[in-house]
Amino acid sequence: MAAIGAYGLWGLLPLFFRLLHHVDPVEIVTQRVLWSLLLILGLLALRRGLPSFFTALRDRRLMLPLAGSALMIGINWLTYVWAVNDGHVVAASLGYFLNPLVVVTLGVLVLKEKLRRQQMLAIAVASIGVAILAASALTTLWISLALAFSFAFYGLLRKTTPVAPMTGLGVETLLLTPLAIAYLTWEASHGGVGFGQDTPTTALLIISGAVTTVPLVLFAMAAQRLPMATLGLTQYLAPTLQFLCGVLLFGEKLSAGQMASFGLIWVGLILFASDGIATARRSRMAAA
Repeated sequence: MAAIGAYGLWGLLPLFFRLLHHVDPVEIVTQRVLWSLLLILGLLALRRGLPSFFTALRDRRLMLPLAGSALMIGINWLTYVWAVNDGHVVAASLGYFLNPLVVVTLGVLVLKEKLRRQQMLAIAVASIGVAILAASALTTLWISLALAFSFAFYGLLRKTTPVAPMTGLGVETLLLTPLAIAYLTWEASHGGVGFGQDTPTTALLIISGAVTTVPLVLFAMAAQRLPMATLGLTQYLAPTLQFLCGVLLFGEKLSAGQMASFGLIWVGLILFASDGIATARRSRMAAA
């Protein structure tokens, strides 16, 4: 449920960021960082989690991987916001279609996770679909690759770092905060800050903290509890919703090759899901 909630919210993010198309993408990301940090610290205080937060800050073994995950999520946010506001929602969705394949590969190579035969078939079919989709969008492929690899490594780092989801996210946003403040200070000196221009823009930038924090906390919960293979292929929910936003709501062009690739991707999803259901049923029968 946490994974479905995270990916469902991420799938609808283009609708939110299009409302901020008149704001510099870097400022949107920096505002996300600052308002997310305030929200997370408030939630940690309510849940009496601040001691764990400060303990994590003093633990060098945690700070290194969390610095890495902060870097990965920062790259991911900036690339995604720029792509959406520059009219490349379909390219962004392709990045998140590629991401599960990268995640599954990392799970097998780094975490030594095992794949069943039908899971491998599902990944092969989905990979063909993604390859067709990539071939039809070579000029924006860098957007897709940046999103796919940055979020895959973010998920791997969060899965292998023994820290609570909210605490880890708080440390990540705190590490990004100096960069955010430095950029906003520079932008303010050049008269280009969008915050405070008008009430709707200011409200949306403040809300971006919650829009950022809620799905990331849900994702961190899911990443610690699900195998990387399952987590990776469940993620197809988000790019599917993003793709539909780009084509149906924002009027981006859809080629025949792209349509064929989506059919193959969904065949792979059906194969993977049916394998998971069958395995769960066998496990319940064995336990009974």
